Amino acid sequence: MNIREQLDQHISVALSQALQELDLEGEFSAIVKQAGRPEFGDYQANGIMGAAKHNRTNPRELAETVLRFINLEEMVDNLEVAGPGFINIHLRSDYLADRLTLMLHDERLGIEPLIPKTVVIDYSSPNLAKEMHIGHLRSTAIGDAIARTLEFLGHNVIRANHMGDWGAQFGSLLAYMDQLSNDADGLSRGLSDLELFYQEASAQFREDPVFAQRAREFVVKLQGGDPKCINLWNQFIKESVSHCQSIYDALNISLTPDDIYGESFYNEFLSEVISDLSSAGLLTESDGAQCVFLDEFKGKDGAPLPAIIRKSDGGYPYMATDLAAVKYRSQTLKADSAYYFVDARQSLHLRQLFAVARAAGYISTAQDFRHLPNGTIMGEDGRPFKTRTGGAVKLADVLTEAKSRAFDLVSTKNAELDQQSRKSIADVVGIGAVKYAELSKNRTSDYIFNWDAMLSFEGNTAPYLLYAVTRIFSIFRRAGVEPSQLTGAIVLSEPAEKSLAIKLVQFPEAINSVVTDCLPNLLCNYLFELSGQFMSFYETCPVLKTEDKTRASRLLLCVVTANTLGKGLELLGIETVEQM
Repeated sequence: MNIREQLDQHISVALSQALQELDLEGEFSAIVKQAGRPEFGDYQANGIMGAAKHNRTNPRELAETVLRFINLEEMVDNLEVAGPGFINIHLRSDYLADRLTLMLHDERLGIEPLIPKTVVIDYSSPNLAKEMHIGHLRSTAIGDAIARTLEFLGHNVIRANHMGDWGAQFGSLLAYMDQLSNDADGLSRGLSDLELFYQEASAQFREDPVFAQRAREFVVKLQGGDPKCINLWNQFIKESVSHCQSIYDALNISLTPDDIYGESFYNEFLSEVISDLSSAGLLTESDGAQCVFLDEFKGKDGAPLPAIIRKSDGGYPYMATDLAAVKYRSQTLKADSAYYFVDARQSLHLRQLFAVARAAGYISTAQDFRHLPNGTIMGEDGRPFKTRTGGAVKLADVLTEAKSRAFDLVSTKNAELDQQSRKSIADVVGIGAVKYAELSKNRTSDYIFNWDAMLSFEGNTAPYLLYAVTRIFSIFRRAGVEPSQLTGAIVLSEPAEKSLAIKLVQFPEAINSVVTDCLPNLLCNYLFELSGQFMSFYETCPVLKTEDKTRASRLLLCVVTANTLGKGLELLGIETVEQM
């Protein structure tokens, strides 16, 4: 239980006792939050205002009564009523020091694992017909951060990369591959640039009726399991997956080929979906297609909006494949929760999907299947980020440019480092800057992609946080000590020391806030504030130019800070460096 939860619990009990003594009605819980200003205390309790308003009594008098029932001597140095009825809470310095000591000697930083649940995380999900583009960054980075955080909390996380590896678009690609198959070198060179390969196949489909007919025939062959067609398809998928994995590795994304559950994986289950929906009385034939009509989904004209399960030509659209995936995740993987990190523009589709799945009995009332939408990455013109020619920006190109810009930045800041060291640091800084720029924004909001902002050493950016980490390691180097070998007691005697300690012990609160609504930006905000508190501590509390006990205590504070920043960035999937 973190500090906020302990305070909430104690003050809620005291509030209940105070209401009983005053013969007032209602069950009210306290709301404890970080006060944010030293004169307000370290935390501030509310909830009393609501109870007082409900009972039409004086909130300050109620707060004074609550104080008499609070028993927090081990945690709290002072409690006081402020304003119209708030309670300011000042934590004991020795209590904070004990919490920091616990964090110091625990690789989990004092966070106990939760009772494990099985959570499926559906994220990234590129279309294998093309290379990954900038639009894939949001789902990929956010989903991975949540997967890492849930695993850290003790949950059984199943990463599900729902890759688009099936469908009509593969007819053109396979027909084009077949055309090049007699020239193995030419085929290999063509597949090395999937985007160009796709464009050439698509152009030929539009311009050559004979090729277009062959492409349609390849779709039928693929769906029918034709050996030659399947062989070509496997070659293409292997090359495409390799392209994706190179991006994941560069971005430090924890997805692997073993996490791929492509659309093709669910082919064998599609007939079951039709059978299940038919047995449930949900299927209706409309213009030759098999559809589900639910009352809550209507078009702009008020007409029922169909969820098409099987098209009139016998083909299966995304809805069928996604229903098969829901059934598999619910019944085979036994997911307690399934989180879909998918673009906000797919909201209607996913609302229909979950509604049909529940109607079919695929999702029980105890299971939490949830769409977690993300906004769009915008260019400086306020429109979706594109190349100058209007095409999709390849994610590989973004990462290459990020490392190049970071190399220039590191070279300017630390020119005496050798080139290989600067390159290694730049790779971490550049990739971290791109990911952090994404993760530090609210998941649901659009944001503008701006190189200068994301690579700045000022503000809530990866370079700022990484610089804070390197500053701590520079202290250890100048002290000539290994952090793991430090001994002594943590003593908090200065205001800046206590402020840093309070922010450090709030790490569990930050982690809990992230997973509640799957918002990594809350962890980013915490790490940014922690870095700021450390900088204030560093400027006002000399670490190395003090007597032995104070020096040892402040060095230990530096260790806990470095460990907390490192763990937080690790959960975001961002590597750290010891010098910049």
